[in-house]
Amino acid sequence: QVQLVESGGGLVQAGGSLRLACAVSGRTSSSYAMGWFRQAPGKERDFVASIDGSGGSTTYGDSVKGRFTISRDNAKNIVTLQMNSLKPEDTAVYFCAARPVGWRLFTTSARGYQYWGQGTQVTVSS
Repeated sequence: QVQLVESGGGLVQAGGSLRLACAVSGRTSSSYAMGWFRQAPGKERDFVASIDGSGGSTTYGDSVKGRFTISRDNAKNIVTLQMNSLKPEDTAVYFCAARPVGWRLFTTSARGYQYWGQGTQVTVSS
């Protein structure tokens, strides 16, 4: 089992920044690729970013490219999402997710991830 706990959400003005963190426990974190997803009220859970087990490869959703950066520190078992130039449309609950590195299907879809955190709210005011 893998446990994921997100932190760092909050209220920020448009143009501002937030840094989300996901603490990983239960298994060796490098055995899991990690992802961030977000879900706004009444909408589907959308892919934000992912990073492979070693941290050498990252993927971003089109709406966040150039503004968000995903990174990981396997020694500390932490995955972070640095969010800059935030927009009101970034408002959502943000979820951390993990999938075994051997899982290579649906890597930008929620169905491709095995473990989930409880989510953290990010609100961007205009």
